[in-house]
Amino acid sequence: FFFSKCGSSYGMGLRATAADLASMDAFEASQATIDEVFSAVDSSSHGLPSTEAARRLQCFGRNATLHADQQRSWYWQLLKAFNNPFVFVLLGLATVSLVTDDFAGALVLGTMALVSSSLAFWQEYRSSRAAEALRSLVHTQAVVSRIEAGARAQLSIDMELLVPGDMVSLSAGDLVPADGRVVASRHLHVNQATFTGESLPAEKAPTALPAGPAKSPQSPTNPVTDALELQNMCFMGTTVVSGSATLLVTATGPYTYFATLSKHALGKRPQTSFDQGVKQVTWLLIRFMAILVPIVFVINGFTKGDWYQAFYFGISVAVGLTPEMLPMIVTANLARGALVLSRCQVIVKQLSAIQNLGALDVLCTDKTGTLTADAVVLENHFDIRGQGSAVVLWHAYLNSFFQTGLRSLLDEAIITQAQRHEDWDVAQQYEVVDEIPFDFTRKRMSVVLKDKFATHGPTSKCTHLLVCKGAVEEVVSCCSRIQVNNNGDEEPLDAAATHQLYETVERYHREGERLIAVAYAKTPMKCDNKKYTVEDEAELTLMGFVSFLDPPKESAAAAVQALKAQGIELKVLTGDNELITRKVCKDIGLVVTGVLLGSDVAYFTDTELAETVAGVNVFAKLSPVQKCRIVQALRSNGCTLGFLGDGINDAPALKQADVGISVDTGTDIAKDAADIILLEKNLLVLERGVTEGRRTFVNIIKYMKMAASSNFGNVLSVVGASIMLPFLPMAPMQLLVQNLLYDLSQTAIPFDAVDPEYLSAPRRWAVPDLGRFMLCIGPISSVFDYSTFLLMWFVFGADDVKSTALFQSGWFVEGLLSQTLIVHMIRTSKVPFLESSPNPAVTIATVSVAIVGLCIPMTPLGTAIGLIPLPAEYYAWLCLILTAYCVLTQQLKRMYVRCFETWL
Repeated sequence: FFFSKCGSSYGMGLRATAADLASMDAFEASQATIDEVFSAVDSSSHGLPSTEAARRLQCFGRNATLHADQQRSWYWQLLKAFNNPFVFVLLGLATVSLVTDDFAGALVLGTMALVSSSLAFWQEYRSSRAAEALRSLVHTQAVVSRIEAGARAQLSIDMELLVPGDMVSLSAGDLVPADGRVVASRHLHVNQATFTGESLPAEKAPTALPAGPAKSPQSPTNPVTDALELQNMCFMGTTVVSGSATLLVTATGPYTYFATLSKHALGKRPQTSFDQGVKQVTWLLIRFMAILVPIVFVINGFTKGDWYQAFYFGISVAVGLTPEMLPMIVTANLARGALVLSRCQVIVKQLSAIQNLGALDVLCTDKTGTLTADAVVLENHFDIRGQGSAVVLWHAYLNSFFQTGLRSLLDEAIITQAQRHEDWDVAQQYEVVDEIPFDFTRKRMSVVLKDKFATHGPTSKCTHLLVCKGAVEEVVSCCSRIQVNNNGDEEPLDAAATHQLYETVERYHREGERLIAVAYAKTPMKCDNKKYTVEDEAELTLMGFVSFLDPPKESAAAAVQALKAQGIELKVLTGDNELITRKVCKDIGLVVTGVLLGSDVAYFTDTELAETVAGVNVFAKLSPVQKCRIVQALRSNGCTLGFLGDGINDAPALKQADVGISVDTGTDIAKDAADIILLEKNLLVLERGVTEGRRTFVNIIKYMKMAASSNFGNVLSVVGASIMLPFLPMAPMQLLVQNLLYDLSQTAIPFDAVDPEYLSAPRRWAVPDLGRFMLCIGPISSVFDYSTFLLMWFVFGADDVKSTALFQSGWFVEGLLSQTLIVHMIRTSKVPFLESSPNPAVTIATVSVAIVGLCIPMTPLGTAIGLIPLPAEYYAWLCLILTAYCVLTQQLKRMYVRCFETWL
């Protein structure tokens, strides 16, 4: 209640009361009388005058919540695309190149940064627009009572125009447009699954709750800790399943329960596994630069005496160390993954989510609609001993078929099951005499029927059939006898029978099924058309029970096994109860290793929770905040975590996960918080995404290890040559062209095939492994660079400043071809071409670059950058050096895998 913010000009005599109750929350509102709530919102049962409603709309704003995507303009997304550590490094080096008049270098580096960021922007912009298009453009209407010209009028208005104090009429199928207190109702059932995850609707009634801690309707001995359990309050975003009601609006727009969750989902997202990995790799490369570039600068300055040229060469080394194509290669890999997934009915909103899918080792999912069909079906019908009974189903069918009120989901499930019996034509056999409707106190309802074909002799008593169904305890309390078999034999409902029937009930409850009791009585026909009343629900005969369940999806069991084979642990986070969740897990083959309830989570510190969640895979009766805490606790243990959810209650957890996954039928706030949107809510689709994520990640790692190790080897060669040679082993522009050509040879990496063993387990950033790989594999190229130095110095006589061009040309060609060759050596731990074949695009790219590299010294471009044609005998030596390079690299590769048990 918000009238401390905005005073009311309507009902001046009530303003003091309104101010006193301005801080009343949902719990206080539920315990206040209806008159007190009217006073608090300064309204009446006739609603607000239109003028007052307009004034309040100005004061409180429109009844709408802000979506995350509505906050993001295209230019904000464009700027965000440049927020990448590698891009910052490239732009920094480009700036230095520009200051030192290296316009060509600055152009190349700037172009790399621009192309990479533009690709990322375009993919994410297009995905966000696709996600926006999924939203319904239909404006929801609300029926509200307003006072027009002194008279009460029923108006249909846009729900965004509702204000606190409005009186809203609700009926089956309506979306609850705002938070409010139920003022009047008839058989009102509200689906709160978007908040709670429970598939069965909640009962709502106007009765004020007693003062003190509110009690849960499901567990009367336990206090209510979640506002959604308040029976006389309805909340924005829920839907009316059956019945009708009048709602007094108490909160709109940003003040609703819905908006509270939205704020969690719209907050700043924590760094994901991908973000952390990129950051760590960036700093690794920066550390290498910080060590090697000053060394090269000082050595060249002292040995060559030209400090300006030494500085320029040092910058070139920094460029050489930087895998400048990395942002573009990463983005191209991720964009290709997004394209592949789009063909599988998956929209990727955040490109980095592709890699995070590949790193996934824990998947948290809700139960309803993901593991289950999100439908209520009749599971069993049985007598008090638990034996199947068609007679029980028949009588439950009579009750559901002939009731005149709005049918609930349970009634629909009973009718669907019964109508499979084609010979059950109840409409032909019976007619309705009367009905004793459902109410929240009795929690049962009865129909009274007349058998059209009953024979009535002159001395016989005309009887009616009363069929009652409802909550177990409430129906049993009306029974004095039990039916013991399908022949209609009866026995007294004594202590032994009561004990037996409750044992049966408990057994089915442990299976996670919800039970409804069915009873009947044959009553004498009433005279003078007297109505049947609650008093007639007495001395009934208990027949048995019908049970209901939200059944598992047909694909759920296969998906669970597929994810397990992928090395992904599945954890279920649900607002539903433990027994139902255990039953679903059992049916889909998910072994329950531990259960943690929301009531227990509340008492754990963050540290204690992190220690506990590792051994638990079922979390039940969770609030949205508790789901979020569990996700944070799992991530703090080092997990790369995905969260699949579609409800409002899932939005905060979606935001905290490494990769948030929702579905196109989910709530807007869930889709806003998600990185990936599935157009089909099926875990098998997600399993395909995991495979694509791993393929994408492996290809990114291929490039990083190729570029980092090769560049590191080149720098080692440059440092050594700077000490030994009286001239630069390669001019800065030559080094830049060589690096650019090498990068071009790797542009086909996003399309490369990946060996199957790299797709069988989660793939995560391993920065220490990258550093180790650079140190172990990088120097191999230096060995053959030095061999080339010796070859050019002693065999071809390039041993003085006059022969600098010959020396540089020889190293330029050998360095480029060895780097191009390393693409095939590093892309697999196997023998290239013989045991693992690359994608043809990779072969074409590397061969093309090799040919260009061989030709450049003989072209005007080569002359322009200081290269000259090489002697014919040089190429024979080149073949020998490259062959030895391949053999040594393959042997060291085997040793590396044997020693560290990894390659990519």
